Order: sequence, then C-alpha cells, then structure tokens
Amino acid sequence: MNQTLGQKLFRTKPIVAGGAADGRVHAESGLQRSLGLFSLTMIGVGATIGTGIFFTMVEAVPKAGPSVILSFLIAAITAGLTALCYAELAFRIPTSGSSYSFAYATVGEFAAFIIAACLLLEYGLAASATAIGWSAYLNNFLTNAIGWQIPEMLRSPAIVSGPSGVELHAGQVNLPPMLLVIMCGFLLIRGAKESATANAVMVLIKLAILVFFVVVAFSGFDSSNFTPFFNADTSKGLAGMAGVTAAAGTVFFSFIGLDTVAAAGEETHNPTRNVPIGILSALLIVTVFYLLVALAALGAQPAAMFEGQEAGLSVILKNVTGHAWPALVLSAGAVISVFSVTLVTIYGQTRILYAISRDGLIPKAFQKVHPRTLAPVGNTVIVCLLVGAVAGLVDSTFLWDMVSMGTLTAFIVVSLAVPVLRRKHGELPGKGFRVPFGPYLVPGLSIIACLYIMKDLSHTTFRVFAIWMGIAILTYFIYGIRNSRLNHS
Repeated sequence: MNQTLGQKLFRTKPIVAGGAADGRVHAESGLQRSLGLFSLTMIGVGATIGTGIFFTMVEAVPKAGPSVILSFLIAAITAGLTALCYAELAFRIPTSGSSYSFAYATVGEFAAFIIAACLLLEYGLAASATAIGWSAYLNNFLTNAIGWQIPEMLRSPAIVSGPSGVELHAGQVNLPPMLLVIMCGFLLIRGAKESATANAVMVLIKLAILVFFVVVAFSGFDSSNFTPFFNADTSKGLAGMAGVTAAAGTVFFSFIGLDTVAAAGEETHNPTRNVPIGILSALLIVTVFYLLVALAALGAQPAAMFEGQEAGLSVILKNVTGHAWPALVLSAGAVISVFSVTLVTIYGQTRILYAISRDGLIPKAFQKVHPRTLAPVGNTVIVCLLVGAVAGLVDSTFLWDMVSMGTLTAFIVVSLAVPVLRRKHGELPGKGFRVPFGPYLVPGLSIIACLYIMKDLSHTTFRVFAIWMGIAILTYFIYGIRNSRLNHS
C-alpha cells in the first residue's frame, strides 16, 4: 500500500512481545543474551562515573565556582526524572537502540531518526572526549611512576581552541587516545559478555580509587574554599545561578550511562526486570559518588586553581599530602576507569547503529554480526576509526557541550514518549515498572529540567547542533525514508 509523506514520517514500529525471554540468542536480532543485572548496572556506572568527575570539573568549576556542587545536583535530579521514564519504556520496549527505539515505537520514524542522530553525536563525541582525558592521566601516571612524559607533539591535538578561535597546529597528534580506542575495539569485537566482564572489574577498581580520593582529600578540607559560594565574575555572564546552570550543561553529558543501559536491552537476561532496575541502580551509585568527590575536591583546593589543570584529582592529592604516591595511585585508577568509560560508550554507539541499520534507515553493513562472537564487527571497526580520528586530532574543549546537547535532546524525547505510549497502548496488565504519579507529571518535569539546563549552553553549541540536524534531515530524506523496512510492511 502506498503511503503519504505524512504517514511515512509518523509511522511507528510495532512493539514486539517476548522481551522477558532468557534464550541464548535474541530471536529477531541474533544478538546473544549474556548480561545479568550486576553486569548491566556496571555498564551504566562504567559509562557514567569517570567523565564528569575526572575531567569536566576543569571546565565546570571555572563557570560555577564552589556552587558546581549544585550543578551536579541539578544534573542528577534531571537525570533521575528521565531515568524513571527510561525505566518504564525499557520495561515495555525491551530492545536494542535505547531512546531511538523508544521514539520509533511512539512518536514516529522521522522523530526517531532525528533522535538517532542526537545519539550518534552524543556517543561518538563522548567516547572521543573521554579518550582525550585519558591521555592526561596516563601522562601524569608516567611522570609520577618513572619520571618520563609523553612528548608534547604526541599528546597535543592538531585542532585546538586558541585565544583567536580555532587554530590548526600541523605536525601534532594526540596518540594515546587513539591507542585507547584501538584497545577498546579489540575487546568489543570479542563479544558483549567478555566486554561486560572486563568493564565490571574496571568499575569496581574505579569506585575503590574514588573512595581513596575522598578519604585523602577530606584530610585537607578547608571550608573557606567555599566562599564565595557562587561565581562572582560578571565578565562572562556566568555569575550566580547562570554559572550553575551553564556548568550543569557541561557535566550533564556524563549521565549518558542511563542511555547505555537501555541500549543493551537485547543482550540482557529478563530485560523487562533487569533494565529498569539497572538504570535506577546506576543513577543512585553515580549521584552519590559525584557529590562526594566534588565536595572533597573543592574542600581541598580553591576553585580558581581548577581552570586549565591537567589530571586535576591527582594534583589535588599530591598537594594535600606532599607526596607523589597518592597521585600515582589516583592516576593509575583513572587510567583504568576511563578505559571502562570509553569501552562502554563505544559499545553503546555500535548497538544504536545496529538498531538503526536493522530498521533499514542506514546501510546494512552496520547490522552484520560475526557468526562465532555474535558481535557486530564491521560496525565496531567503523565506529572506532571515527572516534579515534576525532580523539587524536581535536581539542576536547569543542566536545563537552555538544555531547550534553545530544543527551538533553534524547532525554526530552524519552520523556515525551511515556505519555504517548500510555495513550496509544494503555496500561499493561500485571506487574511492571510505571512512572509514578501518572504519565504527565514526571515526564513534564523532566522536559522542563532538560530545557532549563539547555538554555545556558553556548551559542556555538547551538549552531553546530543545527548544522548536524540539517545533515541528519537530508540523510533521512535521501536514504532513510526510501529504505525503511516499514516501507515493505
């Protein structure tokens, strides 16, 4: 049957029942069900803890001052509201693709494709940004361990943000993050179970290291570092709450782990139970650690010292104790922890591309899985090449806010999908997670909170995002709308 343009734009993908099955292989996709609740929660924690606390305080504290603690709290509350929406959608639509799949089943194909573009921006740049941060901690570790530094020309990007704008420095490359992406790629093509096991080990090490940091940093706690609490500099328009919300936008991308848990739906045992619990458990763990580490770091060091500080948490420990070994321990932990963040973020990117390809909206190459490992090998190689290139050549200053923009947009659509799904399909009988207080209050608050954070992102971020959205729309009308599997349904 021929469809009108409007029907094509708003056609929805049927919700496939049977998500609770515990078979070895998902019937439709061929992906292996190998992840339990613990592994799934660790994926969420692994994709979240590390980025917002190891790196972005250098970007966020200069904007908000000590009140960056409020920025983390605002981001956590916003993520918590959205997490409740994710949990219901993950229960009712237990599939790969996270918010893309949720949008496809509720608000239509065109909106789903736009969200897919946001997710590709979010995951790809997040993986590149975290890999870049890994380079600084690796260099700090080598300096404290053996007194050797990576040569400047091999740990500096070619495209940087300078006083006069974008600068091109020929002959420079940030080699360590490129090597990190290669290592992640080799691990991912071995299969989801092996990757999840390695991630769980790295996450436990990461949490132990952060507990170590909090204990040591609190020994040098000085309450005067919290005065003045808000940023008082009016020159950049970031004084008071404006700085708090701007910093919240910078750190918000670190809550990407919630989306990564949902992206693993087709590789999880009993996803209708484990995915909602995994999302909420990961959020709770992450919020507690973020607030503790931020409080300890700001108590141990004046806010003015954060700007431009490489491997900041290691430097804080060295200054507090007067010894190099605590900084060495922290740097070693950061090297391991950021490996897990990069690994899980690349994993999420490949699974979203897999879901989009399976629906016919991008080429079939992204959905082919290896017959033995049941991992999308070609997909993983392509993602690693692109992520590695950005990580090796581009300054991370360009990336943080763009990732937050993609994350916030995806979270808004997830929140919108809850009332749409309830309206179309009604209440499900029996037990299962539902957003409390009805389908409108929590999703509405989530959307308002996301827009509140989004408003203080930079004008450059909005311009680049608009260009990316233009490319996505062209791609959909040139390729996606004609090749969609729903054309043949």
